[in-house]
Amino acid sequence: MAETAPETAPLPPRRRGRPPKVAAPGGGAARLGRPPLMADPRAEILRQAAQLFAQKGYVESSLNELAAAMNYSKGAIYNYFSSKQEIYDAIIIFTLTGLYETAAKAVNEADPPVERLRQFMMAHARFLADNYDCFVTMLVGFSGMANSGLKDDALALRDAHEGLLRRILQDGVADGSFREVSAAMTGRAVLSLLSWMVRWFKPDGGKSAEEVAQEYHDLLVRGLMA
Repeated sequence: MAETAPETAPLPPRRRGRPPKVAAPGGGAARLGRPPLMADPRAEILRQAAQLFAQKGYVESSLNELAAAMNYSKGAIYNYFSSKQEIYDAIIIFTLTGLYETAAKAVNEADPPVERLRQFMMAHARFLADNYDCFVTMLVGFSGMANSGLKDDALALRDAHEGLLRRILQDGVADGSFREVSAAMTGRAVLSLLSWMVRWFKPDGGKSAEEVAQEYHDLLVRGLMA
Protein backbone atom coordinates (compact mmCIF):
# COMPACT_ATOMS: atom_id res chain seq x y z
CA MET A 1 0.00 0.00 0.00
CA ALA A 2 1.55 3.28 -1.06
CA GLU A 3 1.68 5.65 1.89
CA THR A 4 0.71 8.63 -0.23
CA ALA A 5 -2.16 6.96 -2.11
CA PRO A 6 -5.02 8.59 -0.19
CA GLU A 7 -3.47 12.03 -0.72
CA THR A 8 -3.13 11.86 -4.50
CA ALA A 9 -6.80 11.82 -5.46
CA PRO A 10 -9.35 14.62 -4.96
CA LEU A 11 -10.77 13.28 -1.71
CA PRO A 12 -13.72 14.78 0.17
CA PRO A 13 -13.00 16.68 3.39
CA ARG A 14 -11.67 14.43 6.15
CA ARG A 15 -13.72 14.88 9.29
CA ARG A 16 -15.18 12.84 12.06
CA GLY A 17 -18.90 12.44 12.33
CA ARG A 18 -21.65 13.57 10.03
CA PRO A 19 -21.11 16.64 7.84
CA PRO A 20 -23.20 19.44 9.34
CA LYS A 21 -26.67 20.30 8.19
CA VAL A 22 -27.04 23.88 7.03
CA ALA A 23 -30.29 25.81 7.22
CA ALA A 24 -31.31 28.68 5.01
CA PRO A 25 -30.95 32.13 6.61
CA GLY A 26 -33.94 32.87 8.84
CA GLY A 27 -35.32 29.39 8.32
CA GLY A 28 -36.88 30.30 4.97
CA ALA A 29 -36.37 28.79 1.56
CA ALA A 30 -33.15 29.80 -0.13
CA ARG A 31 -32.98 30.64 -3.80
CA LEU A 32 -31.91 27.94 -6.21
CA GLY A 33 -28.19 27.87 -6.79
CA ARG A 34 -25.30 27.87 -4.34
CA PRO A 35 -26.49 28.96 -0.87
CA PRO A 36 -24.17 31.80 0.15
CA LEU A 37 -23.88 30.78 3.83
CA MET A 38 -23.16 27.09 3.28
CA ALA A 39 -19.74 26.57 4.84
CA ASP A 40 -18.88 23.34 3.04
CA PRO A 41 -21.11 22.69 0.00
CA ARG A 42 -19.09 19.66 -1.10
CA ALA A 43 -19.56 17.89 2.24
CA GLU A 44 -23.26 18.79 2.29
CA ILE A 45 -23.73 17.34 -1.20
CA LEU A 46 -22.14 14.09 -0.02
CA ARG A 47 -24.35 13.97 3.06
CA GLN A 48 -27.56 14.61 1.14
CA ALA A 49 -26.59 12.20 -1.65
CA ALA A 50 -25.77 9.44 0.84
CA GLN A 51 -29.20 9.86 2.39
CA LEU A 52 -30.83 9.61 -1.03
CA PHE A 53 -28.75 6.59 -2.12
CA ALA A 54 -29.37 4.80 1.19
CA GLN A 55 -33.13 5.29 0.92
CA LYS A 56 -33.70 4.68 -2.79
CA GLY A 57 -30.57 2.97 -4.06
CA TYR A 58 -28.00 4.42 -6.41
CA VAL A 59 -29.72 3.40 -9.65
CA GLU A 60 -33.10 4.82 -8.67
CA SER A 61 -31.66 8.13 -7.47
CA SER A 62 -31.08 11.13 -9.70
CA LEU A 63 -29.18 14.38 -9.54
CA ASN A 64 -32.46 16.19 -10.11
CA GLU A 65 -33.80 14.73 -6.86
CA LEU A 66 -30.58 15.62 -5.07
CA ALA A 67 -30.70 19.19 -6.33
CA ALA A 68 -34.33 19.55 -5.26
CA ALA A 69 -33.58 18.22 -1.77
CA MET A 70 -30.82 20.80 -1.35
CA ASN A 71 -32.71 23.66 -3.01
CA TYR A 72 -29.86 23.74 -5.51
CA SER A 73 -29.94 24.04 -9.22
CA LYS A 74 -28.55 20.92 -10.90
CA GLY A 75 -25.85 23.11 -12.42
CA ALA A 76 -24.68 24.13 -8.95
CA ILE A 77 -23.94 20.50 -8.11
CA TYR A 78 -21.76 20.32 -11.23
CA ASN A 79 -19.56 23.02 -9.67
CA TYR A 80 -18.36 20.32 -7.26
CA PHE A 81 -18.98 16.96 -8.94
CA SER A 82 -19.11 16.02 -12.61
CA SER A 83 -21.55 13.12 -12.24
CA LYS A 84 -23.64 11.00 -9.90
CA GLN A 85 -20.94 8.33 -10.08
CA GLU A 86 -18.29 10.77 -8.89
CA ILE A 87 -20.45 11.65 -5.88
CA TYR A 88 -20.93 7.95 -5.19
CA ASP A 89 -17.18 7.26 -5.29
CA ALA A 90 -16.48 10.25 -3.06
CA ILE A 91 -18.92 9.00 -0.42
CA ILE A 92 -17.03 5.71 -0.24
CA ILE A 93 -13.68 7.47 0.14
CA PHE A 94 -15.11 9.81 2.77
CA THR A 95 -16.53 6.87 4.74
CA LEU A 96 -13.42 4.70 4.64
CA THR A 97 -11.18 7.64 5.51
CA GLY A 98 -13.31 8.61 8.48
CA LEU A 99 -13.68 5.02 9.65
CA TYR A 100 -9.94 4.39 9.70
CA GLU A 101 -9.02 7.74 11.23
CA THR A 102 -11.67 7.40 13.94
CA ALA A 103 -10.47 3.94 14.94
CA ALA A 104 -6.79 4.89 14.80
CA LYS A 105 -7.42 7.86 17.06
CA ALA A 106 -9.46 5.81 19.53
CA VAL A 107 -6.95 2.99 19.98
CA ASN A 108 -4.38 3.66 22.67
CA GLU A 109 -1.27 1.62 21.89
CA ALA A 110 -0.24 1.68 25.55
CA ASP A 111 -3.33 -0.30 26.60
CA PRO A 112 -3.49 -4.12 26.65
CA PRO A 113 -4.88 -5.88 23.55
CA VAL A 114 -8.26 -6.71 25.10
CA GLU A 115 -8.88 -3.02 25.82
CA ARG A 116 -7.55 -1.95 22.41
CA LEU A 117 -9.94 -4.39 20.76
CA ARG A 118 -12.81 -2.79 22.69
CA GLN A 119 -11.64 0.70 21.69
CA PHE A 120 -11.46 -0.33 18.03
CA MET A 121 -14.91 -1.92 18.05
CA MET A 122 -16.53 0.99 19.86
CA ALA A 123 -14.99 3.51 17.44
CA HIS A 124 -16.09 1.51 14.39
CA ALA A 125 -19.65 1.27 15.70
CA ARG A 126 -19.75 4.93 16.69
CA PHE A 127 -18.63 6.05 13.23
CA LEU A 128 -21.22 3.77 11.63
CA ALA A 129 -24.00 5.33 13.69
CA ASP A 130 -22.81 8.90 13.07
CA ASN A 131 -22.53 8.27 9.32
CA TYR A 132 -25.27 5.71 8.83
CA ASP A 133 -26.34 6.73 5.32
CA CYS A 134 -22.76 6.89 4.09
CA PHE A 135 -22.12 3.46 5.56
CA VAL A 136 -25.14 1.95 3.79
CA THR A 137 -23.98 3.50 0.52
CA MET A 138 -20.45 2.18 0.98
CA LEU A 139 -21.42 -1.40 1.74
CA VAL A 140 -23.85 -1.61 -1.15
CA GLY A 141 -21.66 0.16 -3.69
CA PHE A 142 -18.02 -0.49 -2.87
CA SER A 143 -17.43 -2.88 -5.77
CA GLY A 144 -19.12 -0.46 -8.15
CA MET A 145 -16.54 2.32 -7.97
CA ALA A 146 -15.76 3.66 -11.43
CA ASN A 147 -12.55 5.64 -10.84
CA SER A 148 -9.65 3.16 -10.71
CA GLY A 149 -7.42 5.59 -8.80
CA LEU A 150 -10.05 6.20 -6.15
CA LYS A 151 -10.73 2.48 -5.95
CA ASP A 152 -7.05 1.92 -5.19
CA ASP A 153 -7.30 4.55 -2.46
CA ALA A 154 -10.41 2.85 -1.08
CA LEU A 155 -8.65 -0.52 -0.96
CA ALA A 156 -5.68 1.08 0.79
CA LEU A 157 -7.93 2.65 3.42
CA ARG A 158 -9.81 -0.60 3.93
CA ASP A 159 -6.54 -2.49 4.34
CA ALA A 160 -5.22 0.08 6.81
CA HIS A 161 -8.35 -0.23 8.95
CA GLU A 162 -8.25 -4.01 8.87
CA GLY A 163 -4.50 -3.95 9.48
CA LEU A 164 -4.99 -1.99 12.69
CA LEU A 165 -7.40 -4.66 13.92
CA ARG A 166 -5.11 -7.52 12.93
CA ARG A 167 -2.20 -6.01 14.86
CA ILE A 168 -4.36 -5.83 17.98
CA LEU A 169 -5.28 -9.50 17.58
CA GLN A 170 -1.70 -10.53 16.90
CA ASP A 171 -0.52 -8.68 19.99
CA GLY A 172 -3.19 -10.43 22.04
CA VAL A 173 -2.05 -13.84 20.82
CA ALA A 174 1.57 -12.94 21.47
CA ASP A 175 1.02 -11.91 25.09
CA GLY A 176 -1.42 -14.70 25.88
CA SER A 177 -4.53 -12.52 26.12
CA PHE A 178 -6.10 -14.42 23.22
CA ARG A 179 -5.75 -18.06 22.30
CA GLU A 180 -3.96 -19.02 19.10
CA VAL A 181 -6.22 -17.76 16.34
CA SER A 182 -5.73 -16.49 12.80
CA ALA A 183 -5.64 -12.70 12.96
CA ALA A 184 -6.87 -12.52 9.36
CA MET A 185 -9.89 -14.79 9.86
CA THR A 186 -10.76 -13.37 13.27
CA GLY A 187 -10.39 -9.84 11.97
CA ARG A 188 -12.80 -10.54 9.12
CA ALA A 189 -15.30 -11.96 11.63
CA VAL A 190 -15.04 -8.87 13.85
CA LEU A 191 -15.48 -6.51 10.90
CA SER A 192 -18.45 -8.49 9.62
CA LEU A 193 -20.15 -8.27 13.01
CA LEU A 194 -19.57 -4.54 13.18
CA SER A 195 -20.18 -3.44 9.59
CA TRP A 196 -23.16 -5.60 8.72
CA MET A 197 -25.08 -4.50 11.77
CA VAL A 198 -26.04 -1.70 9.38
CA ARG A 199 -28.58 -4.19 7.96
CA TRP A 200 -30.66 -4.07 11.12
CA PHE A 201 -29.32 -1.28 13.33
CA LYS A 202 -31.12 2.06 13.35
CA PRO A 203 -29.44 5.14 14.89
CA ASP A 204 -32.69 6.08 16.63
CA GLY A 205 -33.42 2.55 17.86
CA GLY A 206 -33.33 1.13 21.39
CA LYS A 207 -29.62 0.37 21.84
CA SER A 208 -26.79 2.62 20.75
CA ALA A 209 -24.19 1.33 18.31
CA GLU A 210 -21.59 1.44 21.07
CA GLU A 211 -23.77 -0.70 23.33
CA VAL A 212 -24.06 -3.26 20.56
CA ALA A 213 -20.29 -3.16 20.01
CA GLN A 214 -19.70 -3.68 23.72
CA GLU A 215 -21.91 -6.78 23.66
CA TYR A 216 -20.07 -8.08 20.61
CA HIS A 217 -16.75 -7.46 22.36
CA ASP A 218 -17.87 -9.34 25.46
CA LEU A 219 -19.10 -12.23 23.33
CA LEU A 220 -15.81 -12.43 21.45
CA VAL A 221 -13.60 -12.16 24.50
CA ARG A 222 -15.60 -14.38 26.84
CA GLY A 223 -17.17 -16.77 24.35
CA LEU A 224 -20.43 -18.61 24.91
CA MET A 225 -19.23 -20.94 27.64
CA ALA A 226 -20.96 -20.42 30.99
